[in-house]
Amino acid sequence: MKILVMGGTRFIGKPLVTLLAEAGHELTLFTRGRNPVPSGLEHLSGDRANPADLDQLKGRSFEVIIDSSGRTLPDSFAVVERTGAPSHRFVYVSSAGVYADSELWPLDENAPIDPASRHAGKADTEAWLRAEGIPFTSFRPTYIYGPGNYNPVERWFFDRIVHNLPVPLPGDGRTITQLGHVEDLATAMARSIDVEAAANRIYNCSGAQGVTFRGLVEAAARACGRDPESVQIRSFDPAGLESKARKAFPLRLSHFLTDVHRLERELAWSPRFDLEQGLADSYANDYALRSGEPPDCSADAALIGV
Repeated sequence: MKILVMGGTRFIGKPLVTLLAEAGHELTLFTRGRNPVPSGLEHLSGDRANPADLDQLKGRSFEVIIDSSGRTLPDSFAVVERTGAPSHRFVYVSSAGVYADSELWPLDENAPIDPASRHAGKADTEAWLRAEGIPFTSFRPTYIYGPGNYNPVERWFFDRIVHNLPVPLPGDGRTITQLGHVEDLATAMARSIDVEAAANRIYNCSGAQGVTFRGLVEAAARACGRDPESVQIRSFDPAGLESKARKAFPLRLSHFLTDVHRLERELAWSPRFDLEQGLADSYANDYALRSGEPPDCSADAALIGV
């Protein structure tokens, strides 16, 4: 199929483009040109925020459009405005961050949406695609991790563990969160294109299990080759922090767990990486290859007074 990928050279895009190319699809990547594009693929260089750059798409048509970098409805609308609707599918990376807080866990795809979420633009995009009758498949991951992650998720924990610094955790550290490996998300996205039942569907996509913050620290320590018992955990009072803030602490301060059974059932998908395997992969194939400069953990002082 002729596929337009908005992005494709960073994090999610890299394993996804590899899978699509291996499947024989005809790929066009629209990127800012900051990272190498695999040979043999068409590349359009530009900034999607610049209308003149997007005009390179005018008059082009695609069977599939994959948008992993759009954050708002105008972001995706601007692409479809120039190419027309894809004839087969619009594949979108949304976020489980669209869900409202709940007393019922895990959250399924019908859970209430939080209109005040910083990810609300992604829910708006899903609603627009459905209203316009554009066949789409949307994925709502929780925290994506793995090699190439530019968000401070696993790296935040690795930094403190590797440099023998205390790891600040809110409260007793028993809050449950959920991570999903980037390659598992890419596999689900690539597979969805070939599954008719995936048209006009929204899927949670993450690891099959949740983990407490303490359990995450222990798994991260093992990934770094450290004894979890040697890691100093320091508790802080989360009352003064906004529950979804990720500046002082990288994860939500409340439970965050989704049900992935729909994805498993309809796409015959299951995560290849459990948390232990995924963190080991991220450490060995990303973190351990970075420079050894000490991390800036100065913000921890506001949490635990170090």
